[in-house]
Amino acid sequence: MTSLASAIMRQVDELAAISEEPGLLTRTFLTAQHKRAGEAVIGWMRDAGMAAAFDAIGNVVGRYEGRSPGLPALWLGSHLDTVRDAGRYDGMLGVLSAIACVGALKHEGVRLPFAIEVFGFADEEGARFQSALSGSRAIAGTFDPASLEKRDGDGVSMGDALRRFGGDPAAIATVGRRAEQALAYVELHIEQGPVLEAKGMPLGVVTAIAGASRYAIEIAGKAGHAGTVPMGLRHDALVAAAEAVLLVEKRCAEAPGLVGTVGRLSAMPGAVNVIPGLVRFSLDIRAAEDGVRRAAVDDILRGLEAICRRRGVQLDVGPIHEHGSTACAPWITAQIERAIAAQGVTPLALPSGAGHDAMALAGLVDVGMLFVRCKGGISHNPAEAISMEDAEIGAAALLRFIRDFAPKSARA
Repeated sequence: MTSLASAIMRQVDELAAISEEPGLLTRTFLTAQHKRAGEAVIGWMRDAGMAAAFDAIGNVVGRYEGRSPGLPALWLGSHLDTVRDAGRYDGMLGVLSAIACVGALKHEGVRLPFAIEVFGFADEEGARFQSALSGSRAIAGTFDPASLEKRDGDGVSMGDALRRFGGDPAAIATVGRRAEQALAYVELHIEQGPVLEAKGMPLGVVTAIAGASRYAIEIAGKAGHAGTVPMGLRHDALVAAAEAVLLVEKRCAEAPGLVGTVGRLSAMPGAVNVIPGLVRFSLDIRAAEDGVRRAAVDDILRGLEAICRRRGVQLDVGPIHEHGSTACAPWITAQIERAIAAQGVTPLALPSGAGHDAMALAGLVDVGMLFVRCKGGISHNPAEAISMEDAEIGAAALLRFIRDFAPKSARA
């Protein structure tokens, strides 16, 4: 397994060097860098004994046949796109660990009573078009064709970008799979949080993926001269937004497992001597329990309305993402726990606060997730890190899971 972990870490570094921004890791959907990374992964998949190619929406898909061609498949993988100024393990570790495990089976000449398909999903993060999970939604048959009209910061539509990439918007519907083609989807991923490290444990099994509600919010006040408009006569959009941010923090601190984030905020006109007349900011609310999340969203939106009414500014709220929580299938979770225990590790069950492609696939196939400890719980950040030892034990557990995997039908 040490050689597998070494290969995984080396390939992670190679992918991290493919970036849109010098000195940073940024690789967004349908860029030239996305294509270069996908081509590298296709090469590694083929080396591991898989037939591999891009599909019509830009996912990388590799297939390792079972004991006979055309058998239903165990699905593995994660995503290849990143946020801006990202870490190198988010997504990539899951794809490369799965490839390494298939390569180990090929090296031993092992064919299983099912096929294995490994996915390098496109657009999990949604950083370019605000369109998270596009690749996995296409596989699940739930991709919204209206998303092709979304535009990036340069005004390029997703449809045009896909054509330049070499994909085919008209063929996206053909990417969708049928439920009988898949046995389960299992994703290995860094935890992106501090729980495993705090417990001194390298691996965890995910019980559920938190649901998320995201909004684009605009507060319109009245710009004015910073020196001539008295404080009591101002309609300062930024002060209203500041109060709104504090409201989010206060409300989301009231319930365990509930989190709220304002991750982006811009004030206009943005001059040091002008009262801000317009502010735009994002709002992200997450919880593993949908009722907890929805109650918080309702309270926060009502609170924003009250703040803006009291301060004499206008509020506009636009929903940009809504996804309920996703439960991991207990029958898969039990098998992941056994694979972790086989490494001499006591399985730790925990929820995922981050979103994953498993959320999009759960309507088609039962899903499970294996978490690998990350340093300091840091993710979506260049400081994201894991150890060689944790990469090794994660790959070992995944390989054990694959070897021992019993489909649900076989267990009935």
